[in-house]
Amino acid sequence: MVLEGKGFFIWKISRCENGDVQAIANLAQESQFTHVLVKIADSLASSNVENNFDLVPPLVESLHRLNIQIWGWHYVRGDYPVSEANKAVARVTNLDLDGYAIDAEKEYQNPNKASAATQFMDHLRAGIPDKPIALCSYRYPSYHPQLPWREFLEKCDINMPQVYWLHAHNAGEQLTRCVNEFRAMVPFRPIIPVGAAYKEFGWQPTSSEVLDFLQTAQSLNLSAANFYSWDSCRAYLPEVWKAIHDYPWVKAPPAGDITEQLVIALNTHDPDQVVNLYTTDAVQITAARTIQGHTAIRAWYQSLFTSLLPDATFTRTGYSGSGASRHFTWTATSPNGKVENGNDTVGLLENKIAFHYSFFTFST
Repeated sequence: MVLEGKGFFIWKISRCENGDVQAIANLAQESQFTHVLVKIADSLASSNVENNFDLVPPLVESLHRLNIQIWGWHYVRGDYPVSEANKAVARVTNLDLDGYAIDAEKEYQNPNKASAATQFMDHLRAGIPDKPIALCSYRYPSYHPQLPWREFLEKCDINMPQVYWLHAHNAGEQLTRCVNEFRAMVPFRPIIPVGAAYKEFGWQPTSSEVLDFLQTAQSLNLSAANFYSWDSCRAYLPEVWKAIHDYPWVKAPPAGDITEQLVIALNTHDPDQVVNLYTTDAVQITAARTIQGHTAIRAWYQSLFTSLLPDATFTRTGYSGSGASRHFTWTATSPNGKVENGNDTVGLLENKIAFHYSFFTFST
């Protein structure tokens, strides 16, 4: 289940719209939010349960009635990974949630926690095999190398980094750096960032900063963006809320010809989105070698995006052909001035690439 558009994190339901779940749902619809993420657990304890009453089910019902997705987020510590996974599975299943986000932070920076992350993810994925799972952790993996990124992301569908520009004012710049750092990592997962919409330690974001964050997310071809948190933003930052509320998230136009789809996928810098356009046994032929299958082709694109042309912008310059065959040309321009000119032939099977012949040259 793909997330598209704007979303918001909720910490405590009772602090949002005076705890009126229908008012929360109505405001989410008015703000054109496509999804809301609510805290469902903290380690082994259920969250948003007050006076023995679970506040989450009425919110789920109200949001689903308006066709708004609701995900659960869970702060995990890794001391009891199997039990934490069991808590997550029970909450997601019993509450009929649309997805689940793992909030793993300082406790998981202990170098001994990698095995805990593996245990947690194995039990989690086995318990909710058909639900999308996201990792919601730090914005810069280079700052937190001890966190078991691979162990978490290998069984996640989405990466939701917390891009909180605390004590700074360069939201778009920080988001761009965050995306670039994760694009250089393996495994890469589609990024849906979480921006700052709260005040802390005398700092608070401005409406222009959240607009910068949203505009940058769209310029990076990210499918969605979130903010934390509804509770704080509504109570203390009305101008920030209004900026997010009013921002018109424009969905990308539907892809047309396969060559257009391929260039759009290239500009996401996500190897998985490119490989999804190929048949499972597709063959790619370049001047240097011939490779076959999703794994090999994905590795080739991963190298293209991280080593050969990092941060390049791809442009289709022409194409011809119809039916099962296309010939097209393209240009990729990198920020360092390197230019790649491509000359490709694509063979199709049911509108997926069956074979792909690539020839390209470089100039500066």
